[in-house]
Amino acid sequence: MTTGLKDIIESLIFISLEPLSLEKIKEVLSDFPAAEIDQALPDLLQTYAAQERGIQIIQTAGGYVFSTRPEFDPWVRRLLKIDKKSRLSTPALETLSVIAYHQPITLSEISALRNVDSSYTLKTLLQKKLIKIVGRKNSPGKPLIYRTTERFLTYFGLNSLDDLPTEEEISKILGEEKNLEQK
Repeated sequence: MTTGLKDIIESLIFISLEPLSLEKIKEVLSDFPAAEIDQALPDLLQTYAAQERGIQIIQTAGGYVFSTRPEFDPWVRRLLKIDKKSRLSTPALETLSVIAYHQPITLSEISALRNVDSSYTLKTLLQKKLIKIVGRKNSPGKPLIYRTTERFLTYFGLNSLDDLPTEEEISKILGEEKNLEQK
C-alpha cells in the first residue's frame, strides 16, 4: 500500500462537509490504484475503532464522516451550548416513517395512511430538511411527491434506506415487547 494513503483519506473525510462516499474518494484519489484505496479505508476505520479516542469515523448516508463518540456527548453539548438534541414529535416520526417506507408519496397518501391531516407535519419535516419535494404526481391536481433526504439518513444514523428495519423485524420487536408487558 502506498505510504500515507490512509492519512490522505483521513484528511479528505475530515475536511468534507457531507458524508464522503467511497466513489468520491476514488475519484479524488484517481492517481492511486482502486484496490489500494479499498484496502486503506477499512484499515483506517480499524485504526479508529481500535484506539481509545474521542472521535470516530462512522459510515452514514452512503459515506464516511467524523463523529464524536456517544459517551462524550454531554461535554460536547455543553461546549456547543446545546441543551438537548431536538426531538421529533410523535406525529413527525409517524409521518417520516410513512414517507420512508412508502416513498415516493403524496400528502393525500400520507394522510390516508395516518388517518389524519399531515400537512402541518410535512411543513415541519421540510423545514428540518428531513424530507424533500421531488416532483409532481401525474394525477388529477398534480400533487407534490415527497421523499426522505440524505439528512434523514444522517439524523437516524443510517447508511441507506436498506438499513431500515423490515416489517418482519418490526413485528418481532413489537411481539417481544408485548410478551414483556404481559409478564
